This record gives sequence, C-alpha cells and structure tokens, in this order.
Amino acid sequence: MSSIHGHEVLQMILSSETAFTKTSLIDAIHKQFGNDSRFHTCSAENMTATELVDFLERKGKFIPAEGGFTTSENKICHH
Repeated sequence: MSSIHGHEVLQMILSSETAFTKTSLIDAIHKQFGNDSRFHTCSAENMTATELVDFLERKGKFIPAEGGFTTSENKICHH
C-alpha cells in the first residue's frame, strides 16, 4: 500500500474552505483517502489518519477557526 503525504491532507483542508474538528477531519480523510490509508510527512511515516491529525496539531499546522480549525498555505512546507 502506498503512503500519502500529509501535505495532501493540508491541501484538502485548504480547498474545503470550512473549519474542521479533529473528528470531522479524520472522517473527511477516511472518505477522501480510505479507512486503511497510511500517511507520512517530512519527518514521520506509517501513520493512521488519527496519528497524522495528532502529528499535524503538535506541529502547529492548524489555525483556530469558528467551529474548529483550518490551515493556511504558509503552514505547508514546500520541499
């Protein structure tokens, strides 16, 4: 099974133009990428959707918003 980069999830958040909670984001990730998908970032690998969301939160990738959080383009590294 191939691994999906966390940047794709951040881009999904950007394109949705809506705020997420952790639960709604995990649900959206499962819907978009599948329940069994695995994820990686520049510094971590083999994460579930839940582990990825926790990781992105710890890394400060989310911006508080009405009803939850969102992100912005400057939160996505480009390397």
